[in-house]
Parts: sequence; C-alpha cells; structure tokens
Amino acid sequence: MARRTKIIATIGPASEGDQVLRGMIRAGMDVARLGMAHSTLEENAERLKAIRRIAAEEGRTVGVLVDLTGPKVRAASFGEDPVEFVEDATVQLRIGHLRSRASVIEVDYEAFFRDVEPGGRMSIGDGRVILQLGDLDGERISGTVVHGGVLSGRPGLHIPADRLSLSAPTPEDLRAVGYFLEHEVDMIALSFVRSADDIGRLGTEPHPNGPLVVAKIETAAALADLQGIIEKSGAVMVARGDLGNECGIEVLPVLQKQIIRQCISLGRPAITATQMFESMIAGPEPTRAEVSDVANAIWDGSSAVMLSGETAVGIDPANVVATMSRVAEHADENFDHHGWSAELAELRLTDVDDPASSVTDAMTFATARAVEELGISTIVCVSGSGFTVRSMARFRPSARILGYSADERTVGQLSLSWGTEPFHLPEEGEVDRRVARALDLCRDQAGVPPGELVAVLAGTDPTSRATNELRLERVPGPA
Repeated sequence: MARRTKIIATIGPASEGDQVLRGMIRAGMDVARLGMAHSTLEENAERLKAIRRIAAEEGRTVGVLVDLTGPKVRAASFGEDPVEFVEDATVQLRIGHLRSRASVIEVDYEAFFRDVEPGGRMSIGDGRVILQLGDLDGERISGTVVHGGVLSGRPGLHIPADRLSLSAPTPEDLRAVGYFLEHEVDMIALSFVRSADDIGRLGTEPHPNGPLVVAKIETAAALADLQGIIEKSGAVMVARGDLGNECGIEVLPVLQKQIIRQCISLGRPAITATQMFESMIAGPEPTRAEVSDVANAIWDGSSAVMLSGETAVGIDPANVVATMSRVAEHADENFDHHGWSAELAELRLTDVDDPASSVTDAMTFATARAVEELGISTIVCVSGSGFTVRSMARFRPSARILGYSADERTVGQLSLSWGTEPFHLPEEGEVDRRVARALDLCRDQAGVPPGELVAVLAGTDPTSRATNELRLERVPGPA
C-alpha cells in the first residue's frame, strides 16, 4: 500500500534552494509550509514560486501553506549559529528586536512586561529552554535557567493566552493574507485561534474561492469552542508546543486524540505538528520515541504530520522527508481501516440542517461500506470544492482515493487530504461528461487498469456541495 498520510514540510534557509526542494518533493513532500514568523513576505513569495515551478517540472501536486505569525511573542534573532543555555545560568530579558544572545534575550513585544508573570516560569522554543523568572527591575526581568538547551532563530516565548493582550489575527497577519491572496496561495494557517470568530476576522472567501483556512489549536480557550472552530475552518492543526504549555504535557496525548477525532468526524483534515523528528535537525535519524510518536499520531487519525525546524534549518531536509515517508507508509500499512470506519459511523455528526452535508455524509458512508464489501480498490471522487473528497477521506478506506476537480485551487488544497491523489479535471458541465473524463484520466494518469471496477462519487450539480450520486463503473479501455 502506498503512503496515505500526508507530509507537510517547512521551507527555510536549509531547504529553499532548487536542488533541495526538488529532493524534498521527490522524497514525498505533499505540502510546503511557509512560516511568516521567520521570513519576510518577499522571501516567502520567492519560495512559493520556486515550489510551484519545481513541482510542475516533477509532475507533482504540492500544496502551499502560509503559516501566519499570529499573536506569538518571539525573541529577537539569535543569529545564524545556535546558542546553548546551561542550567543555573542567569539571563536578562528586555524589550527589543535587534539581537538575542546567551546572557540577554531581547523580546520583540512592547507589552511583554505587562503580560508576563514575574516569579513564574517561562518556556522558550516549545520547551527547549525553561527559565524561572525573578521580579521586574525597571526595564528588564532576570531569569534563571532551570532546563537548559539550544535556541536558534526567533523562538517563541510562551505567555498563557488568557494573559496575552494580542488577539488573532494581528494587523501583520492581515497584511500577509492580502499579499498572498494575490499569489492564490492554497492554504493559510491562523495561529493562536481562541474562537470561531477569529477565523471570520481573516475576511477571506470560503475555499476554494479563497484559501483553505487551517485553525491552529494551541490555546485552552480554543478547546472551549472546538466544534465551532472546526466547523468554521477548512482544516485543523494540533499545535502541540503551546498547547502543551497551556494545558500541561500530561494531558496532551488525550487532547490530541480528542481533537483529531472530532475534526475527522466533521470532515476536516487534521494535522499533528511540533517536534515530530526534532532530533533530525542535527542528526541523520530520528529517535525510537519520535518514530513511535509519529506512528501513534497516524493511528490517532492524523491526515497529515508536519515537519518544522527539521526541514527549515536541519542538516538534511530531503532525508528527513524520506524518513518520515517510510515511517508513515509503514504505519499506514498497519492502520485499522475496518475498526476506524465502524467507529466513525458512530461518531460522525451529520448536520441535518444542511442538506448538502447530510446527503454527502450518507453517500460517503455508503461508499465506505460498499468498497469494503465488494473489495473495490479505487474510489474516484469528482468534486468542485473538494467537499466530496474530504468527506470520503475521513472514513480512511483501504481503497485509493482519486480526487478530480476542475478548480485548480481545489486540486492544490486536496494535497492535504488523507489518502487523496489530487488531479485536475479539464472538464465541466453535466455529470456524465465529468465522470467519463475522470474515468479516462484515472486510467491514463493513475494507472488504474481498463476493466477494473471502481466506485465513483459525484454530484449532479457541479455548483452544489452535495454529493448525491454513487456509481460502480468499469474503467474503459483507451479510445
């Protein structure tokens, strides 16, 4: 079985060259993440162009995800070389944006002293360094290193969301959104979402006319409005770094499972992120614990797993992607498809007030059962917005999912959907023509042999989100 779980890889200084990007695409990168916290608009725009150019040369669909900075408090840059913090050392924190070093950390946030809690603990870089803070002394606050580690770039400093003055999206976020809308970016991730209203404030059109919005769950407040956030978003990211800081690392595995299950039951892709293969920033292999973590995230139901510093600043980004691909493929081979489908049938939350949702829910559930009982190995989904494909993917069928859309932006967005091989369908109009063309393409592009029985899911109205037709068709021979 080919790998079904998607791989998101962050592009940074170590991976922005053409040769490295090509190696990452060949190794299995499905979505390229452009982080706004560490790069300028112009730098990421150049990376976006390079990704699309090389993906086209390789004949691959690679989605592009712009990850907004959000109300994240960050240190000023430590420069090009990592800086080590040793236990019991004293560090001064002050407001600034020029340069951080081992003795002084400049914090690029004017309200830092108003929001921080003197006498408390401060986690930096997703817990790589932890400080015990002292009292505020004029324009600085001292800290003692209680957990040493290495910091690089512009790491985040965790301030609990209920103390933070900033809210999402920030003015900088909105400027980035406007900029990348002109580049027709496939996906945008909103950091530090607290409620569904935050997503509405982005002001983008619903996908696929606009980018697919990924809500990052990393605050305790988001958990209180989780269903509303999922329903308002196009996908969800379990951002385990700050979520663990907010809620405690001991409850993080349970939260991860709960968020993913609710997300998938509502037909949204779920991304698991943060420190997946952290050791590969500096080493050639992940630890055994990291491999187990990735496999368990996949068995939890993750649609995609995300690499951050491993590919942005690591020593060998293409090797990281290739290693992640092998681990994910083996985990996918041992996924309990039958058990998942049966459990999801009980979990799924059909929106009876939305005819498109309820009809599609019933049709995809019927398809999941039909392909299992008949031993069908390929599902052909013909969709305008991608709604049909994502609804089908949540059942985690053992069959291949071929997603066809006439909307090229939808094709890019489907690069995030579990088990989906996205293809452009150069055919619009009535359903028979679209299905016939899709069957020809699944033979010519996806290698489905003529005469094979496949399941076809489509909607009779290409402008509607409802999937109201299931066919069992034989793949035709070449004309």
